[in-house]
Amino acid sequence: MKNIKLLLILFIGLQISSCAELQQAMNQLPQEGLSNTQIASGLKEALNKGIDKEVTKLMAPDGFYKDQMVKILLPQELQKVDQTLRDLGMGQLADEGLKLLNSAASDAVKEAKPIFVDAITTMSFDDAKNILLGNQTAATDYLKQKTQNRLYQKFKPQVQQSLHKVKADEVWTKIINKYNQIPFVDKVNPDLTDYVTQKAMEGVFKKVAVEEQKIRTNINERTSDLLKKVFALQDHK
Repeated sequence: MKNIKLLLILFIGLQISSCAELQQAMNQLPQEGLSNTQIASGLKEALNKGIDKEVTKLMAPDGFYKDQMVKILLPQELQKVDQTLRDLGMGQLADEGLKLLNSAASDAVKEAKPIFVDAITTMSFDDAKNILLGNQTAATDYLKQKTQNRLYQKFKPQVQQSLHKVKADEVWTKIINKYNQIPFVDKVNPDLTDYVTQKAMEGVFKKVAVEEQKIRTNINERTSDLLKKVFALQDHK
């Protein structure tokens, strides 16, 4: 019986100790001398830095096309179109079509910044704390969760307008018609507007994640005192 009591006391002691450690971890951020407002401001600054530095690059001419990380390739059903055209000596036409898809994505990204700014502005302290103590892309994941539906609604008409403006829709109609005239091929008619919209969004979040990971793992990327102080907490989590 004494042994059972002893085990029970030890078990309760361990539970109390675990709760104390958990509480200590939860209280760690304020104990480091930073206010809740400062911590949230640091996370907002980090996200803004990623947007200003990386997303702005995508908005430039050939921003998608010249960046191998986010360059938009043809959808699967058009891979055979591209290869067949090249085999038939029409590689220049295929290249032109591909470049126009990427150009449309760069145009669409210009719609992203105000949506991102709104999501960042409304970030709560709980959001900031979860992001700070989260994984290497927690801030990007937050941004994606808060903005992806609105981004799609903004991106899609812009992509459609862009494809039309640079006559990409005509180029692709020509490409697809040429391909469909080849004997014995399966005819294709993909929704390029939706495809480019989705790929443009993927590219944006990839680039924001790159900047977030730099700030989390490289002290030299923390270019302000606030970033240094806030992410120092993450270093010791």
